[in-house]
Amino acid sequence: MNKPLRRVAIFCGLLVLALLIRDNWLQYVRADELNAHPRNKRVQIERYANERGNIIVDGKPITGSADSQDPYYKFKRTYTDGPMWAPVTGYASQAYDANQIEKIEDGILTGNDDRLFFDRTMSMFTGDKKKGGNVVTTLSGAAQKAAFEGLGNNTGAVVAIEPKTGKILALASTPSYDPSSFAGYSAKDEKAWVALEEDKKNKPKLNRALREIYPPGSVFKVVTAAAALENGKVTDIDAPTDTPEPYNLPTTRVPMKNHARGCENASLNQAMKVSCNSVFAKLGDEVGRDKMVEMAEKFGFNAEQFTPVRSAASVYDKKADRPGNALSSIGQFNTATSPLQMAMVTAAIANDGKLMKPYMIDKLESPNVDVIKQNEPEEMSRPVSAETAQKLQQMMETVVSEGTGTKADVKMDGVKVGGKTGTAQHGEKNAKRPYAWFISYAKTDQGSPVAVAVIVEDSEGTNREDISGGGLAGPIARDVMKAVLKSRS
Repeated sequence: MNKPLRRVAIFCGLLVLALLIRDNWLQYVRADELNAHPRNKRVQIERYANERGNIIVDGKPITGSADSQDPYYKFKRTYTDGPMWAPVTGYASQAYDANQIEKIEDGILTGNDDRLFFDRTMSMFTGDKKKGGNVVTTLSGAAQKAAFEGLGNNTGAVVAIEPKTGKILALASTPSYDPSSFAGYSAKDEKAWVALEEDKKNKPKLNRALREIYPPGSVFKVVTAAAALENGKVTDIDAPTDTPEPYNLPTTRVPMKNHARGCENASLNQAMKVSCNSVFAKLGDEVGRDKMVEMAEKFGFNAEQFTPVRSAASVYDKKADRPGNALSSIGQFNTATSPLQMAMVTAAIANDGKLMKPYMIDKLESPNVDVIKQNEPEEMSRPVSAETAQKLQQMMETVVSEGTGTKADVKMDGVKVGGKTGTAQHGEKNAKRPYAWFISYAKTDQGSPVAVAVIVEDSEGTNREDISGGGLAGPIARDVMKAVLKSRS
């Protein structure tokens, strides 16, 4: 071979080698990246080429699939009672992707998960259409309905947990949205999506139960009481606490304002019953910032939670000075929490000090309903001893039987209810309408089947002076607890 031909041959060989390297790079190294690329329409088209598996509550699907009449995307997602279940399911949209359970378990629901390889292979031989698997939730339809209807036109959220297992029984957020309204790829779907995106005032797509954190106000006092008991600052809940009236914040001349009477030298039990700010601010200072942080973090503060949907991290300030820590101890200053977090606190107390990891997916099923994965209860921590938990229960039950939480009593034979009210001030100089909180649990001789946290962020038609945790949020918690108790009787 002469020299010019050899050079041409070598050059052509290098081109072929480069092509092979490039081809292998694209097909193997970057395969996952390109498959997930938002501009890869083939992935989206394949995703909606078959009926999607369902999300199940109480043995029944709350989702479905319908012919979308689109030349590319054959099926679109449908939802039963979409606004009620949106905080649980999230959405699956041909145009706007998916979120929450619809996104996290997309592989199971579409049938593309590697664990469904056998089902896909068998369908090739049998000629059956490809199907997605199912996601079976821990949710209670009765509890969810009570929570959603209880919130009504108010802005707020409800979380209910089974204390013994950590199973989430209700997860409601209002105002909400209908995921069906933008599940397709039409101009109508686009209009619905844009309207939701532009509603900055109501934020209907915001999952307030998981993704919003609020000042907890007086419901946080149960955490402060737990810290005081665990650290030996209080041993007898009925003994005087040596709290002056007025009580000045430590190192200041700023008096702590009480909205209740009888707080001077009140016992811990009495202070919980009428919600004395001074007693809990003083105890928080005596416990000290570091021990308060430690207790809050044992309950789950300062860390994201995964249900498996991610929840925003609740906050207890690790760097607060003494006055700031005292205010933090009554749920003000920089303290902020999600409704899920306060439900976790309540569930741990109701479960004699054992905090179970919250979760809302019970199991994953194949298209022929074989179980692919079964989730089991998992202990997360033990924030307090059983003795401390029982003292907290005693105080919380007094709140409902004699104190600020009487409207939350379910009044059912053999059932005791413990709770704590909270009215959280916020905004510059506390100028905004306060948040109404209520946390509670119901207890029978078999233990506690449900713990609830409710926040009413804004109540339609309610005067500022009439906003209270016991008055607004308490009845919602009561109805959710009743729904769970009745469903198990």
